[in-house]
Amino acid sequence: MAGVVIVPWYATGFRADQFEKDLGEIAAVALRYGASSYSVYRSRDDRYKMQQFAGFENYLDWERYWEGPEMTYFRASHSSWYQVPQLYGWWDQSVSGALSPEAEPSSNGHGNGARAGESA
Repeated sequence: MAGVVIVPWYATGFRADQFEKDLGEIAAVALRYGASSYSVYRSRDDRYKMQQFAGFENYLDWERYWEGPEMTYFRASHSSWYQVPQLYGWWDQSVSGALSPEAEPSSNGHGNGARAGESA
């Protein structure tokens, strides 16, 4: 069953900026192992906190990526750059959706019920 793996990372002192860059590079390698998507998010509240996401059709492909030579080397070479243990989780998708942007606002923002571009 398809799912998304979420890996929480917490960078150590003064390494967050470079760690974010390097994490973005290794996250892209997941595509070589069959991932349908990947992303890395960095918290605005705590700039040392990051989350890596990778979508896979099956768990075995995720394990091949996580235990593969590229990710093993990344974890070893950056071992002092993040806090351990590294506990990831497999999440099954239950609902998905998106908002479509409107071409223009539905009101003029004056609270008089007039549409954008109209006056009451």
